[in-house]
Amino acid sequence: MNIFRLIGDLSHLFAIIILLLKIWKTRSCAGISGRSQILFAIVFSTRYLDLFTHYISLYNTLMKIFYLVSSYGTIYLMYFKFKATYDRNHDTFRVEFLLIPAAVLALLINHDFDVLEILWTFSIYLEAVAILPQLFMVSKTGEAESITSHYLFALGAYRGFYILNWIYRYYSEGFYDLIAILAGIVQTVLYCDFFYLYITKVLKGKRLTVCEV
Repeated sequence: MNIFRLIGDLSHLFAIIILLLKIWKTRSCAGISGRSQILFAIVFSTRYLDLFTHYISLYNTLMKIFYLVSSYGTIYLMYFKFKATYDRNHDTFRVEFLLIPAAVLALLINHDFDVLEILWTFSIYLEAVAILPQLFMVSKTGEAESITSHYLFALGAYRGFYILNWIYRYYSEGFYDLIAILAGIVQTVLYCDFFYLYITKVLKGKRLTVCEV
């Protein structure tokens, strides 16, 4: 494992921990898109079907378990324990517009026409756009709490470092995965406007308002 992947993984872990702590400490999931969280749960579920059949390392196994447990745990907190605080009125993105194209692309463009491979590819395509309901929700409410902004920034940083990971692996190992690289680029581009506002507003102690986006 190279440093870029490690930092990317840590950024991803940090993002999830920020989200869970935010919900638990405030006893509220206000400002969080349940639809994005469901999409992330689908991503991890379809990607890690090999959890008990294909062992790579203890690190890899623990990360898979953490992503699965945390994603479904987040859904439980949002839709059951703190459901009264969930803002359904603003979380209205049509997720079928993401799920269907991702499924079609996975069937058409994949490395091998095998069930597990197609599901893995589907998870890569879906992860690239799974944050859109959250960004759409922020745009509808007009602002984001600082803690939500930190969560989004950490998620974006995770994808950015993974792009550096692919570049490093290409030059050091001669290995690349075009599907993962292109999906990662798409996902990172979706965060670009948010990155700018995060750096110019949130890091200076100002509230992120989307009327400026």
